[in-house]
Amino acid sequence: MQLTYKFRLRDTATSELNRQARAVNMVFNYCNERQKEAVNKGRKWLSKYDLQKLTAGSSKELDIHAHTIQGVCHQYERSRTQHKKAWLKWRSNKKSLGWVPFNQGHVTYKNGAFYFRGREYKAWVTRDLKDGQRFAAGSFNQDSQGRWYINLPVDVEQVQTTATDSIGIDLGLKDLATLSNGRKVERQSWYRRMEQRIATAQRARHKKQIKKLHAKVKSQRRDFLHKESSRLVKEHGAIFVGNVKPSAIAKTNMSKSSLDAGWAMFKQQLQYKAIRHGVLFAEVNEAHTTQTCSECGEIPQEAPKGITGLGIRHWTCLCGASHDRDVNAAKNIAARGQASLAGGAQHG
Repeated sequence: MQLTYKFRLRDTATSELNRQARAVNMVFNYCNERQKEAVNKGRKWLSKYDLQKLTAGSSKELDIHAHTIQGVCHQYERSRTQHKKAWLKWRSNKKSLGWVPFNQGHVTYKNGAFYFRGREYKAWVTRDLKDGQRFAAGSFNQDSQGRWYINLPVDVEQVQTTATDSIGIDLGLKDLATLSNGRKVERQSWYRRMEQRIATAQRARHKKQIKKLHAKVKSQRRDFLHKESSRLVKEHGAIFVGNVKPSAIAKTNMSKSSLDAGWAMFKQQLQYKAIRHGVLFAEVNEAHTTQTCSECGEIPQEAPKGITGLGIRHWTCLCGASHDRDVNAAKNIAARGQASLAGGAQHG
């Protein structure tokens, strides 16, 4: 299978990549200018092939790879189509983060360094890479602090798990995740802990400090979620997660908490790691999983309902079963996931 790895490059690459990024911005803005001109004159919208013809021969003058220019044209058309706009915003050398795409086979790896257009780019950490290895189409990209990374699609071996049990996961705000076996993954509140420092830096207009603090929060969140998702994938043969939508929660007064929890990132990590380890991963409909008794399958009057029931953390069903609200929901998610598998097998 193929995974995209992201490696941070050493600062020796900064000057050259900044130069190439400025050239990329020039190509992007040229495409935007030609597109805007075509629209204003009532001509057909330009395709990536039209743009590639217009930019042909500029590689030598700009001192960037011809395939990089083609990649910019392709991405321009894709972004314009995706956003359904006649033309896009201009890329600024000061405000736009650097980006340099490359095509398949143009980056190689040897003796702990990457080579692109005859130049050496050393990374801080590399893994699962072999000398002489070539890669599919990828890119160099810059973060808000000016650091450069290389994004590489890498073919990795698929590992078959030996675990056989299944687990249901209920994502929440009090705890990041509650498992159907009763274990809870505590939410760390990375942004909340840093919020006061960020606010102080914002009032003082210390832009570099603000970016640094946001980057630290993001790094802490990503590292924690990687560890938890890896643990779950290694311990279970099937993982079922409720289909809660972070984007929907983000529109409520709980938006900061939901975004800080990192639900979308957590589910994404679980999904691609499950594929690599041969673990079944599926999202199931979590409607009424909190209210439904995981023992008898009924929805009693005593079950917590709606926003008014958010404060009810424990409840007892008429059948006598006593429930932790989140554990009960996770058990129902697991049961629905297993039922969907059984239903699929019977249908087949």
